[in-house]
Amino acid sequence: MKIFVTKKIPFWEEIKKPLVEAGHELTVEGDLKQELEKGYDGLLCLLTDKIDEEVLAADKNKRLKIIANYAVGFDNINVEASKARSILVTNTPCDEVNESVAEFTWTLMLALSNQLLPAADFAKNVGFRGWEPDIFLGQLLKGKTLGIIGAGRIGGLVASKGRALQMNVLTHSRSSGTKLADVLGQSDYVSLHVPLTAETTHLMNETTFEQMKRESYLINTARGPVVDEVALVYALKTGQIAGAALDVWEHEPNPRPEFIEMENVILTPHIASATMEARMAMGKVAVVNLMEGLAGRTPPNLVK
Repeated sequence: MKIFVTKKIPFWEEIKKPLVEAGHELTVEGDLKQELEKGYDGLLCLLTDKIDEEVLAADKNKRLKIIANYAVGFDNINVEASKARSILVTNTPCDEVNESVAEFTWTLMLALSNQLLPAADFAKNVGFRGWEPDIFLGQLLKGKTLGIIGAGRIGGLVASKGRALQMNVLTHSRSSGTKLADVLGQSDYVSLHVPLTAETTHLMNETTFEQMKRESYLINTARGPVVDEVALVYALKTGQIAGAALDVWEHEPNPRPEFIEMENVILTPHIASATMEARMAMGKVAVVNLMEGLAGRTPPNLVK
């Protein structure tokens, strides 16, 4: 069968072997709509590929059977429109991705608590002239309170690492029974781990920032639009919160200009899951999803 891959993914030569050995015809890269007009049975896409009704309509003969999203989230795909066309939609959840995002969340949290980035910049660009007792004072994480918004697989891993560092851990989710305002009001660090839905869009907004402690920090490794960045800029400028670390942005790939100038903001380019182990695992899972779907079987990671 014919499969279109929107972009060559890491370790592609190894990852594609099962598809090639099964006799599938692979086309890598090209204009998404133009390619779908040619007719494909399978689609391997990235989270940056917007699969909406207009794109799906390019599959004029309704040949497409499965969309394998190379990501854990699937907010880039109109799932209901896909179902209406009898197209299976799959994603790539795996332990390696969960652990990578959890570890990176802690990378950001430790960088914030120890003023790591401004200190490193100072050492390289200003010139370290000797030890001083009062420069770049950080704070211990031990004894601080970590608030986790979204207590799924990744949130749970972040929580376990927090407990290992002897932090007080609070969690909020739809099923936790704890109020968001209570968690925000008690937390020194707030880490976001919710999927992007209509309910979670701008979950962090003017009201919720007002509920946070003035000395608290926000970490977002979930999805950019979970945070209202206009409200975040205001909260940072007025001292409602102490700082933020953002691996995802509301309008990627363009960060808000204000963030560039703020020393209490860390920006990273959506790399929380960017480990070799995670990328290899994601590719293998996506291929299994494709193979099973094209064979007429239920893929293991079907989005329902």
